[in-house]
Amino acid sequence: MKRLVTTLTLVATIATSTAALADPPWARHGYGGETYIDYARVMSVQPLYRSAYRPQQVCRDVPVGQEVYRDNGHQAAGTLLGAVIGGVLGNTIGKGDGRRAATVAGAVVGGAIGNRATAGSGREDVRTAYAERCRTRSVYAGDRVIGYDVTYRYRGDVYRTRMDHDPGRRLRVRVDDSVRPAE
Repeated sequence: MKRLVTTLTLVATIATSTAALADPPWARHGYGGETYIDYARVMSVQPLYRSAYRPQQVCRDVPVGQEVYRDNGHQAAGTLLGAVIGGVLGNTIGKGDGRRAATVAGAVVGGAIGNRATAGSGREDVRTAYAERCRTRSVYAGDRVIGYDVTYRYRGDVYRTRMDHDPGRRLRVRVDDSVRPAE
């Protein structure tokens, strides 16, 4: 019985002393309660992308109505020709002052008849009116890097973080009760 008590006491002493002598959790990183800067080895860097779009204005001509143009360029010629013919005919009628009055009256009546005769003979041109209509649309401009997922190793342990730049092959780390990028 004495031997059993001695053996149990010895086992309990060894078990508790091993736990008491074990390194604290921060000891494996060399942390002794102070913060210090060190370097970790970067294992992988994965860029993170976001699609970028830019505005673009797109314009086109659309029909908005019709306009009618009448070309009555020959109407003046008809009036003039009618006045000349009417004046010649009026000049053949009458004598003296009556002849002058008949010439003037013939020119006026002939001009009116010539004007009326050519009034409907003008060319009609129908044209469609257009207006520019614009709208803005988004156009794909490519992928843009918005950050990096970085995996690094420090004293045998693997860590992950997200950074705004590619750290290269080594990463400055701040070591205290945790290990994190120092930048």
